Amino acid sequence: MAPFLAYEDKGPVTSRQPLVPLVLVHGHPFDRTMWAPQLGTFSAARRVIAPDLRGYGASPTTPAVTDFSRFARDIEALLDELGVESFVLAGLSMGGQIAMDCYRLFPGRVRGLVLADTFPAAETPEGVRTRDAMADRLLREGMRGYADEVLERMVAPYAPAEVKAHVHRMMTATSPEGAAAALRARARRPDYAALLARVTVPALVVVGTDDTYTPVSDARAMHAALPDSALHVIEGAAHMPNLERPAEFDRALGEFLARVDAARPGDVGRQQPSAAPPRL
Repeated sequence: MAPFLAYEDKGPVTSRQPLVPLVLVHGHPFDRTMWAPQLGTFSAARRVIAPDLRGYGASPTTPAVTDFSRFARDIEALLDELGVESFVLAGLSMGGQIAMDCYRLFPGRVRGLVLADTFPAAETPEGVRTRDAMADRLLREGMRGYADEVLERMVAPYAPAEVKAHVHRMMTATSPEGAAAALRARARRPDYAALLARVTVPALVVVGTDDTYTPVSDARAMHAALPDSALHVIEGAAHMPNLERPAEFDRALGEFLARVDAARPGDVGRQQPSAAPPRL
């Protein structure tokens, strides 16, 4: 049976010493093409898998997600289908929260955790109302007005035109029904703050300096909570540094992957920072 999710699965056909696979989880309201730079960079040497989440991209909108953990279970089922037992898991924004939920549900399969431009806290009552209202709006009006409004928060106003066009195209191509269902489920997600302190694998926290959705202070708090983490703050980027500053993002991710590749499964130990993060 074909996997439920649409996905990209790239990498070398054979390798004498296979590197740890990398799984990339996109944010809202995007699709797997947001990881195009990373698919290109890392699939030359390792297997890289990037799914379209339920209701996004080419994945089916129905049955609609009603519980946030459904995203994690979909990813688990896809990786089962693809025969991927353990992996580094990376997610941006909502994708980072889904990565945290994956770690909550099947931690033994995660060899490393990359949390980019995201935060662990549960939604506030006001946040629940805001997300529900936005879900209603998307169903009523479609995606274009929303995409126009938030484009220069998703990426910085000074981002390259081709990056803006890519991000806008992903947002407007997203199904309003899929996006609305995800917003309602995300509004009711659990709090992952306590989970971070129990993470026993290496972690990388990445954030753009000009991100107004998940500011640098959120990234610093996650870095402090995780037992074994590195923090990388990317200058000249907002909420999507993997697209805005792909070379720097990929350098940080590549260094992290090399560390995970070199470690034996189960190795734990707090990483000593090599340098202080950039001052704001």
